[in-house]
Amino acid sequence: MLALTMGDPAGVGPELTVAAWRALRVGGPGFMVLGDPALYPGVPVRVVADAAQAAAVFGEALPVLPVGLACAARPGTPDVANAPAVIDSIARAVELALAGQVGAVVTNPISKLVLKQAGFAHPGHTEYLAELCGVPGQEVMMLACPELRVVPVTIHVSLRRALERLTADEIVRCGRTTAAALRRDFGIAAPRLAVAGLNPHAGEGGVMGGEEGEIIAPAIAVLRGEGMDVTGPWPPDTMFTPPARARYDAALCMYHDQALIPLKTIDMAGGVNVTLGLPIVRTSPDHGTAFDIAGQGVADPSSLIAALKLARDMARNRSAA
Repeated sequence: MLALTMGDPAGVGPELTVAAWRALRVGGPGFMVLGDPALYPGVPVRVVADAAQAAAVFGEALPVLPVGLACAARPGTPDVANAPAVIDSIARAVELALAGQVGAVVTNPISKLVLKQAGFAHPGHTEYLAELCGVPGQEVMMLACPELRVVPVTIHVSLRRALERLTADEIVRCGRTTAAALRRDFGIAAPRLAVAGLNPHAGEGGVMGGEEGEIIAPAIAVLRGEGMDVTGPWPPDTMFTPPARARYDAALCMYHDQALIPLKTIDMAGGVNVTLGLPIVRTSPDHGTAFDIAGQGVADPSSLIAALKLARDMARNRSAA
């Protein structure tokens, strides 16, 4: 049984949750949502107290572990008054996973702006999850689909700040965490990592930038010295073609969009956000709250369904490791 968080109740999370339950109620994976029971009309809802009750009713009703809202949610109109419930849903799901009562946590999209207005001190889900798990600073974000896995070394900062934060030590940390996760959570015995350059043509031997020689290549040398199969730095504009992707299991990218643009171009619907470096399994859809279409019944549940399935598979691999 998986724990699915509420996400922003004014976004597409509620309708995606309903669609995912309809798609998975026969065959699973089973999940219970931590949210307000009133958010899920159109399907039978069963209020539950724990994962065991959720597993017993999942085939007939959507199991909901209640997390009450401060005010009624209106699709497309987020309310900062509901931010504490959004945060509580995440915290309670992590608590269940740490206690071994659920196999993994899957998170519906949140609005970083709304939570920030409520005093939320974290850049996003990833950093908050690491704090809840007692491993702040050890988190690594991966985006995964059947055709590609990418890991941005710098994440939710401006491009200027990303360049300032990029260091050999940070590349090494992300490489170690990624390789360990590929073995433990994805069942890849000998993971292969490809490392992207930062500049056009991977710096063209220093003509277009020196970061490849000064920062990236030394990090690759460290990882190789630890016995890892690591190649690069590769020109970012050619390393995501089908022939190139066949040569590695995950790509380490230097900044957020360098990683997410190819992943979302290849498979936006099937992309999954995965947090590595945690003592629990956590996945999420690769899209946001989509306030502009919330409540219209047009949101695509494919990414949430993929996130639920990947969470189940990762939890199974981790328990078997």
